[in-house]
Amino acid sequence: MHTAPSNSKNNGFLVGLLLLPALMVGVAYAAVPLYQLFCQVTGYGGTTQIADQNNTAIPVLDREIKVFFTSSTHRDMPWEFKPVQASQTLKIGEQGLAFYEAYNPTDQVIKGTASFNVTPHKAGSYFMKIDCFCFTEQILQPGERVQMPVTYYIDPEIVEDDGLNDVTDMSLSYTFFLLEDEK
Repeated sequence: MHTAPSNSKNNGFLVGLLLLPALMVGVAYAAVPLYQLFCQVTGYGGTTQIADQNNTAIPVLDREIKVFFTSSTHRDMPWEFKPVQASQTLKIGEQGLAFYEAYNPTDQVIKGTASFNVTPHKAGSYFMKIDCFCFTEQILQPGERVQMPVTYYIDPEIVEDDGLNDVTDMSLSYTFFLLEDEK
């Protein structure tokens, strides 16, 4: 004899079916910040580390590294964005200061945010940012041009990593994106 399924089972299935899209949207929104956090903690993908600003006893070594600066904008971002200098050579442990310039050539207020990357990826965790404009909302008025500083150093622990003895230069790259509410 065949009996009809109970209403409670049907209701449970329906609730589960309705919650699934909400869960998927929640996971999608959480994916980017969780990935950024993962990369910042582990140095994965050439992600730089954030330096402790109170640590002033950083040794400066004789070994030098040349840092190249590059930039790009996402296809939806109308800004012009470029490094002010092409490169800097500094000693490991020495504090560097570089500037990037952003210009809004439009007649509208534009909000953006930048992400960054360091190559070679294997050295990214030794690139220590003290201060930068990344992951912070930047607002440019029509026709406004700004210079944004990046203060950084190369962690002296890089010399203890035998896999990085061949690293003589690094590239710090930023990409600016239009913030979602602007699209």
